[in-house]
Parts: sequence; structure tokens; C-alpha cells
Amino acid sequence: MSTQSVVNAIHVIEAISTLQPVGLSDLARTLEQPKATVLRALRTLEELGWVEQGEAPAAHWSLTYHAYAVAARTGMRQNIRDLAIAPMSALQEESSETIHLCVPDGRNMVVVERLDSSHTLRAFLALGTTLQMHASGTGLAFLAASNPEFVDDYLSGPLDARTARSLTSPAKIRDELQAIRERGYSINVDGRSEGITSLGAAICDHSGTPIGSVSISGPTSRITESHFNDFGKSLVRTARMITNRLSGTR
Repeated sequence: MSTQSVVNAIHVIEAISTLQPVGLSDLARTLEQPKATVLRALRTLEELGWVEQGEAPAAHWSLTYHAYAVAARTGMRQNIRDLAIAPMSALQEESSETIHLCVPDGRNMVVVERLDSSHTLRAFLALGTTLQMHASGTGLAFLAASNPEFVDDYLSGPLDARTARSLTSPAKIRDELQAIRERGYSINVDGRSEGITSLGAAICDHSGTPIGSVSISGPTSRITESHFNDFGKSLVRTARMITNRLSGTR
């Protein structure tokens, strides 16, 4: 790839991040580039997993979840952490449990920040750990906030069980996603690790697209059903605060 091609690709990514979903004509007009030049960059970026094209007739272009994940693990990660750390700290102090911040990468969620509980017995996921969406609190919350096409695509792939309580049936996962939408947060009891319960809520960008999730995690023996309602409300409030900080609103 020539230097100019790299420059064009970067400009395309930057424009899509601001305008998405955006059509080829509008993108070319914004970049003041021929459609053919922009389309070549789009096809290369699509092949590498950075952008995706919607269905006809609009066929608009958007950044993929992979693009968000790569950015979160590099420069954008620090920005997300900076904006999320205060609400996460307040949630950790309120719940006294471990708080995780995750972003999507393909079919997984990736842990990009963690605030540990002071309890000796606690949940622990190293930074960079990947979590299957259907088997984690953050992943289920993310799926519940995702568009139907993403959910359909995810459920058409492998749904391996992490534990005996992992959800692996597409129908049961869809039912659970609807329950999450109604209550506002996910509840994952022993679904990824036996003896660990995690509640999650999605973090969205200015357009309402989910770009991550925040969770409260701890031993199932301590995070019992009697805590779900209070923890869930606090979690939703925290996710909304982070979402507002990311979008520059109050």
C-alpha cells in the first residue's frame, strides 16, 4: 500500500467516525475525493475488518466493533478510562465489589480497566482478558443494546458453554436479551466462571450504538438476588454517566 493510500484510508476512518452511518457519495464529497478513490479505501478497510457496509438500498458505511476495540486498547483506551474512572470509582465504593470496563472485539468483550474489591474473596479478570459475549455479564448487556443484525450474526456462530449455567441456546439467549432490555442491566450467575455473578450495563456513543459495557462482579455467595435491584440501578446510572461523558452531554 502506498503512502497516499494509507493517508486516504486514515481520512476515511476519521470521516466515518464522525458521520456514520454515511453513504459513499457523502463521504467522497466530505473528503473532496473521487468516489473511486474512496471506494478503494473502503474495500481495503472492509477486508481488514475496520469498516462495514449496511444492507441495500442505503448501503451506508460504519466503523466495526473491531475498530472500537483497537482504539480502546491504544490511544482511545486512555480517553475512555479517563472519562469512566470517576463513575467506576463511585460504583466500586458503593458496591464494594470489582468493577470491570470492557469493549467489544469481534465476538468477544475485552477487559480494558478494572477496579478491585477490597474483599479477600473477589472476582478478578486480568486486563486484556477476552470474554464470550453470551457467557458474560458485560457481553450480554452489549448484545442487548446492539442492533438486530449484529445479534443475528452473533447467534449464528458458535455458542460454547463456559460452565453448566452458560446460555448456549439462541432462543434462550434472545429471551434473556429481551429481559435485559426491560430491566436495563444483565444478570449472569455462574455463566462464565462457577461461583461468580456479574451484572452488566451497556455504554453507548452519541448515536446510541453500544461501544462497551461496565459490570459489577463478585462471588455468587455474596452477590445474591437480594442485591440485584440495588446493584442494577447503580450500574445503569453509572453506564449512563459514562455514556454522557463520552458524548459530551450531561
